Amino acid sequence: MNYKAVIIGGSAGSFQVVTKILASLPENYPLSVFLCLHRLKHIRSGFVEALSIKAKMPVEEPIDKEPIKNGKIYLAPANYHMYVELGNKFALSTEEPINHSRPSIDLSFESVAYNYKKKIVGIILSGANRDGAMGLKALKDAGGTAIVQDPKECQVPTMTTASINATNVDYILKTDEIIKFLLNLR
Repeated sequence: MNYKAVIIGGSAGSFQVVTKILASLPENYPLSVFLCLHRLKHIRSGFVEALSIKAKMPVEEPIDKEPIKNGKIYLAPANYHMYVELGNKFALSTEEPINHSRPSIDLSFESVAYNYKKKIVGIILSGANRDGAMGLKALKDAGGTAIVQDPKECQVPTMTTASINATNVDYILKTDEIIKFLLNLR
């Protein structure tokens, strides 16, 4: 399979898992990586820097209409929904929160599903609400590969359990297995 990107969604209990995944990806990783993580909306700085300390790939928050480049990690900015648009660029919005969340994991996953179809890998990690479940279903329905962190490993399994109940996921994996999967996409 020739993938174009990986999208990862997470909330409560996902930060350590995300940093471990990002630290494992080599600086020449050929895919774009999109992160949609629930975070405090009023704290605008520090998150990119914290991820950049561990990641070998460059980490940035995209700006509206920015073209997507391979080999970069893009973090949804605090208090913005992050979409991937036709033409391989980002769109940011301040529409109403979905599932009490902005950025909404569902919206980000639905937009990459629409644009990348079977060329996307979607991963849902630990979290305290159902955001991401319907987005992962949309990704799976579009032909993408759906992965969920093993709920037994999650600090808060609500998000992963909701995702498993929403769609027929391809893989339920522990963190080290997710890393191995991503490294084998190269």
